[in-house]
Amino acid sequence: MDTFSLAGRRALVTGGSRGLGRAIAQGLVSAGAVTAIASRTATDVESAAWELNAACSDRGRAVPLALDVTRQTPHAIVDEVEAGVDGQLDIVVHAAGVQHRAAAEEFSDDEWSRVLSVNLTAPFRLSQEIGRRQLSSGGEGSHIFIGSIGSVLALPDVSAYTASKSGILGLVRSLSAEWSGRGVRVNGIGPGYFRTALTEAVFADADRSRRMVERIPMGRFGQPEELAGAAIFLASSASSYVTGQMLMVDGGWTST
Repeated sequence: MDTFSLAGRRALVTGGSRGLGRAIAQGLVSAGAVTAIASRTATDVESAAWELNAACSDRGRAVPLALDVTRQTPHAIVDEVEAGVDGQLDIVVHAAGVQHRAAAEEFSDDEWSRVLSVNLTAPFRLSQEIGRRQLSSGGEGSHIFIGSIGSVLALPDVSAYTASKSGILGLVRSLSAEWSGRGVRVNGIGPGYFRTALTEAVFADADRSRRMVERIPMGRFGQPEELAGAAIFLASSASSYVTGQMLMVDGGWTST
């Protein structure tokens, strides 16, 4: 089981103060990583870090950082994160994301740009900076992008989200092809439906929720903590020969 340990490693989880990002951050901390939890709201990240440190005091450590991945330069972000975790990053998980629902013919330019900026452009630019430093130092790294069932399936009324998550799958493959031979692995996690702020509109519609559950072979929605194992696996030496993959954590949705 030592291959799953993240002791001595430094990680960054964007969007780590709530939802899926927080569950992933808790998994990394519990596996021993010093983990920077980044989000735009200082009170949110400070509260999340305090709770994670209280729960995992004998393992890793959570470091709260109030950052905006769309407004600050990647160089400045990585400098601040590395100062917070006392060294070069080994792991990054891109969990920050936004959503906007509208029919395709009514989708505004501003919302399209916002969703693509947060979900696709910002993760690429941040991994580009982290990867540049890892490659320059000759160190190993694990980059984990959060995709979606929308990375491989069509979803109605979320054209920008689907485009961004399809782009994430392409980015995972492209970066892996360029970097994995030099020690930096790149993978993705494709969550199915979990109850978070992004999916609240779906859960509020009882009829729609029922139809969706009927589509899932496991017959239920996911719990955020069920993503932690996938993140630990991809971040750790247990997945040392895994790269360029999108690991679907969706109760079997995309298998049918």
